Parts: sequence; structure tokens; C-alpha cells
Amino acid sequence: MKTAALIPARFASSRLPQKLVQDLEGKSVIQRTYLSTLATGVFDEVWVVCDHELIEEQVLAVGGKVFRSQKEHESGSDRIAEALGRVDADLIVNVQGDEPFQDAKSLQDLVAVFTDSSVKMASLYFNISPSEAVNPNAVKVVLDQNSDALYFSRSPIPFDREGSGDFSYKKHVGIYAYRRELLLEFTTWPKGELEQLEMLEQLRILEHGVKIRMVETSHQAIAIDTAEDLERARNFLRKNQV
Repeated sequence: MKTAALIPARFASSRLPQKLVQDLEGKSVIQRTYLSTLATGVFDEVWVVCDHELIEEQVLAVGGKVFRSQKEHESGSDRIAEALGRVDADLIVNVQGDEPFQDAKSLQDLVAVFTDSSVKMASLYFNISPSEAVNPNAVKVVLDQNSDALYFSRSPIPFDREGSGDFSYKKHVGIYAYRRELLLEFTTWPKGELEQLEMLEQLRILEHGVKIRMVETSHQAIAIDTAEDLERARNFLRKNQV
């Protein structure tokens, strides 16, 4: 089974303008993301799928593979689906372009669940405290006994009726792995009611009855959305000399 990582990279960003081309200790955010994904050794191919020449130039400058979108896209999944005409792989992993420090073990564990032929899609989660779970920007997931997702929500789920306070909530990590056929099919489906309410594209999958296998990780990525996040990433690099 040939595996490819595709990194959707949109130039425009609201909270930190042009965040993917911001300097991160000598390389840009998107260059760091590409190189750290490649360095995991998990993938047969790594591609950046972008919408702007500056991102394209930066990826090519570090010897990377890049696909320039010809269409406007609402989501990263839609963007990488367009690139599949160039990418020959059976398993596609959508790696977030604004997470420059990828973890090899998490990605290895994610890909490994596809040895089960019934798994069509998978993603990651880690445990968080009840106090963290109230943040609507932290997407929570609840699982069945097979570690398949029952539901994702911005609300704290499940609801701790008795207020025990000793439950570990599960925070979803936005890295998705798809079998090629599912990704191509999924991106043709219209948005469902739940997706529109919560603004979570993975709910479109569940609304169509497709299971998402969830894989636990201990890695908590630094996602760059603000100037403060960027400075935190710079401090991480200075301390760890990555």
C-alpha cells in the first residue's frame, strides 16, 4: 500500500496574515512542516498542495514536491482531492500546513490501522482535562468500544452529569488519513446539517455512515494561528535546536 502525505497550504489567513510563509528560525512555517513530515520516514511521497506562488517557491527551494491548485476550495480535504490526479498513492494523509513539528510515532500509528481492511478513514486524539474541554476551539470526540468515533463536537462531550470532574476528555487532532477512494467520494458530498452547525467537516463522514478509526497520541503539536503561536514555535526551536 503506497502512502502519501499531502499538506494543504492556503496563503490567506485571518489571525496571522500569510502565516505559512512567516520566518521560523531561518525557514518558513511551510518549509518546516514539509521537512518535518518528510523526516518522519513514514511516507512514500510528501506533497504540498498550495494556492499561491510564494508558497510554491518556498517548497521548491527545499527540494519539495508541490501542486498548485487551479480551483478555489473551502477545505483542506477538497484541496488535496484536486491533487490526486498527480499523486499515485492508495493511502492519503492530510497533514496540517501550520503544524511545523510532526511526530513520527503518531503518524506511524495512524497509518498502521489501515492493515485492517475495514478501516476507510482514521484520525488522532489525545486526552485533556475537563477545564480544557470547555474551549470550543478544542474539538472533542467520543468513541465506541472499537475506537471508532461516535461524534465530534465543540461542546464538552460527554456531559458529566454528576460533576465528577475525573473524566479525561478526548481532543481531536486534525490530521486525517483516508483510503484514496473515500477521499475522492467524500469531497463530492454536500455539507450536512451537523457539519454546518458545528463547522466540522469530519461530521460529513459520520452523517454518511462511514466510521472514523481514532488513534491515541501523546504528541501535542504546536499549531500556528497567531503571532503568539509563532513566537512559541520559535522558542521551541531555540531550545531544541530542531
